[in-house]
Amino acid sequence: MKNLFAALCLALPALVVQAQGVALAESRIEFTSRQMGVPVQGRFARFTADVTFDTAKPEASRARLDVDMASATMGVADIDAELRKPEWFDSARHPRATFMASRISGSGGALRAEGTLTIKGVARPVTVPVTVKDGVASGQFAIPRLAYKIGGGDWGDTSVVADEVQVRFTLKLTPR
Repeated sequence: MKNLFAALCLALPALVVQAQGVALAESRIEFTSRQMGVPVQGRFARFTADVTFDTAKPEASRARLDVDMASATMGVADIDAELRKPEWFDSARHPRATFMASRISGSGGALRAEGTLTIKGVARPVTVPVTVKDGVASGQFAIPRLAYKIGGGDWGDTSVVADEVQVRFTLKLTPR
């Protein structure tokens, strides 16, 4: 079982002054947790992204990512149904997770997006490293699932399901 997500966004190659938008069909948000020491992978099938990036002034850039939590899939129907339950994502009461960047810094293809990740009503600061190459923003970061109330009750035992969840994203950036 697992968790999350997250993510984020933004930028284009240094030759482009502004990039806005994300080609969702060519983008992915994936997660990996460990169950009894074994990596377990999943992804979010639906999300939206609103990105504005200026290579000349990354600090003026913005990014917001909204993830449909009911779209979490690990490729097995029973597990996917379990992910929607209150112990995990509780997608009926918390249909989306959101990352809102408050600061983007860096230069060239190496950026840092600092902001707030909100899952199940819990908002926590995160810093996400972002690499931009050939119009694709990608990165990976870790979140502590228990801090977001993901996998409670019997699933809170970190010897069964690890607390750390790796989130990977690939966002194909497009001009608007």
